[in-house]
Amino acid sequence: MIQASAVSKHFGGIAALSRAEFHAAAGEVHALIGENGAGKSTFIQILAGALRPDRGSILLRGKPFAAANPSAAQNDGISAVFQELSLVPDLTVEQNIWFRREPLTGLGTVNARKLRADTLALLDRYDIPVARPDVEVRRLSLAERQVVEIAKALARDPSVLILDEATSSLAPRETEWLLGLARKLADSGMLVIYISHRLAEIRHLAQRVTVFRNGMTVAAHDTASVSDDEIIAEMLGRRLDRLYPERIPTATDRVALKVRGLSVDDRLYGVDLDLKEGEVLGVGGLQGHGQRQLFQALFGIGKSKGQVELWGKAMDARSPRQALTGRKGIALVPEDRRGQGLLLTKTVRENLTLSVIPRFSHMGLLDRRREKALVDEMVNLLRIKAGTPEQISGTLSGGNQQKVVFGKMLLTEARVLLLFDPTRGVDVGTKGEIFQLMRDLAAKGYAILFYSSDLPELVHVADRVAVMRNGRIAATLEGGSISEENILKAAMVEGGAAH
Repeated sequence: MIQASAVSKHFGGIAALSRAEFHAAAGEVHALIGENGAGKSTFIQILAGALRPDRGSILLRGKPFAAANPSAAQNDGISAVFQELSLVPDLTVEQNIWFRREPLTGLGTVNARKLRADTLALLDRYDIPVARPDVEVRRLSLAERQVVEIAKALARDPSVLILDEATSSLAPRETEWLLGLARKLADSGMLVIYISHRLAEIRHLAQRVTVFRNGMTVAAHDTASVSDDEIIAEMLGRRLDRLYPERIPTATDRVALKVRGLSVDDRLYGVDLDLKEGEVLGVGGLQGHGQRQLFQALFGIGKSKGQVELWGKAMDARSPRQALTGRKGIALVPEDRRGQGLLLTKTVRENLTLSVIPRFSHMGLLDRRREKALVDEMVNLLRIKAGTPEQISGTLSGGNQQKVVFGKMLLTEARVLLLFDPTRGVDVGTKGEIFQLMRDLAAKGYAILFYSSDLPELVHVADRVAVMRNGRIAATLEGGSISEENILKAAMVEGGAAH
């Protein structure tokens, strides 16, 4: 289906791709993996018509392929679901799925009846678990928006479907649906190019895997013939000693965050929890059971009821500005780094210091030397890979964007940290760095509330796990009781796990 040979792409003097090779057949799920910045996104943007290569050749069905734009690629049968969504928030689900391709009446207006019928037929054909077609996308969760994005790509009836970290924001039910759908599509003769940092999914789904590193193709395998350790070594160019750091207990008896009866509309009901100094407290459960509302309420987003104490003093944060009160405050790494955590058109420096301008200003004047010291501290601590702190944040890889969000949070000096799915869509090497950072911060007395949609992360990183179900804490697991099985039981079955 696709034969790409010696494909190269430069941005300025930086090689994003260097003579990359990629061969994939119709009727297979072909995984494309590598660290953030390895060239995967550049390559699939070339396939999708968003970028043009500097050199090299691509054959599609044996014929030369060079899409001038995304529409041309879609007309040639290539549809892509990118990690960063392309939906219009104020349009409905059905309007987004058929955006700029709406069925029209003889008068040139949108045929609402056919639009609805076409949407329902598409949802039924692929058994797509999406909200009502008439719901505005801005009212949907990130996971629901991801499903709509997939539906939009399928509406093109492609012969090549590119899924870029498509499960990173999905709940287990939607993930199971998508994995099953990918297999069915491949069985029907479609080529599915699957990009994921979750090796278990790749092992379960893909027949072939191609590994990129530093813009080059370093290996291609039948998935069954290669081990996870070999794949990781090829991705990193070295052996990864361990993904999860040793979990050495560092919690004290001092309660950093005390929550009693926290409620938010009809999504959160009387949540109680204690987070101790030096502790990593995991939050688990199926997506959509109040986790997002819990983190947002603690950070002063939206209206909530209940009592919250920080370091023994009542907290009444009505906004993030009030939550960010220095060492006694609370800071958040949000779930959507591009939409909620960064100003993509601003530099690394500007994003890092955005929340702490008072730390290097006096009487309206900025101390650029002090600002540079703060920026250099975070760039070095987090090993942010940027050519210069003046690089535009939107041009960084996903993993390095996430590091900038972490750096912005740490510069606030808040000692209670809310991390909402902080490794979503980042590569295995960056994941390891984030996990180690979390344990290092806990050892320094930070208190960390940590939600993850990836169960192994909770099992291997958290000291305790509070499992949420229907807006409440269903169980709190600790010690030997922390397991994927017990988290799922508590999330899905009344009385399914012990406290």
